[in-house]
Amino acid sequence: MNYPNEWNQREFLQNKKRLEAEGVKVLLIDTILSPIENTDTMVYNPYELQNEPQGSVFVFYCDSGKSTLERLKEYKKKFPLHHCISLKGGRGYWRINMAVFL
Repeated sequence: MNYPNEWNQREFLQNKKRLEAEGVKVLLIDTILSPIENTDTMVYNPYELQNEPQGSVFVFYCDSGKSTLERLKEYKKKFPLHHCISLKGGRGYWRINMAVFL
């Protein structure tokens, strides 16, 4: 799969389901110490992320999606064995009920 720089919430949920069925780990990474309700997130910790399986997908989020998109090159450089993506719209655009419809 060719990974884009951003996924919106729908793309994240759909791709997470599909990729995990194929054995690829997909993690939603909290860069602002503010977890999203009703979903699994992991606080940004480079040491722990380095230990995730090669080929895992890291989806970074902030409040608006702008900061994580701006830092995406940094994340890709720091985690060259993983796929790094920014969550478009960040935490502010997350809709709790969307997972029910997918």
